[in-house]
Amino acid sequence: MASRAYNIPNLLTYARILAVPLIVVCFFVEGRLQSSDFARWTGLAIFIVASITDYLDGYLARIWNQTSNIGKMLDPIADKLLIASVLLLMAADGTIAGWSLWAAITILCREILVSGLREYLAALKVSVPVTQIAKWKTTAQMFALAFLLAGPAGDKILPYTTEAGITLLWIAAILTIYTGYDYFRAGAKHMVD
Repeated sequence: MASRAYNIPNLLTYARILAVPLIVVCFFVEGRLQSSDFARWTGLAIFIVASITDYLDGYLARIWNQTSNIGKMLDPIADKLLIASVLLLMAADGTIAGWSLWAAITILCREILVSGLREYLAALKVSVPVTQIAKWKTTAQMFALAFLLAGPAGDKILPYTTEAGITLLWIAAILTIYTGYDYFRAGAKHMVD
């Protein structure tokens, strides 16, 4: 049983969780080095690797038949920690500001609400499978956050990097609303009962 907790898919999930404080540290370093974009690029690199592990952990667990209860529990938690922390960092440093904050708030609220719904339905032994559009939503979020992490440093190399990130963030927010509604519609009959 213990060996299943330390299989490669679970180690990738643990690594994604550990990536969160590393990305946060990069932003504290950037704040101290005002003139250097190195910390921002480092945070982006860590985020990209963490995003790739999001795809790989589930894929490898399925093809190697290494699914585990701890993996099923920690995988969505790792995703939400990564997304929420980067959204908060981007809001704190002003990369996401004004009306775009509503897109970030929508994404955060949906993630919390769906997590609560999934936990409630799991207690009822009801499974709500992840849809294809929910996977697209996650992909849009990851791309949006990658562009936003590059932010002003990315704008120096590829103009409108931040604007592309904001546009993708709104696309992710729209998909977030749609998939959130999907989950609530699927769970509503069980909540009423």
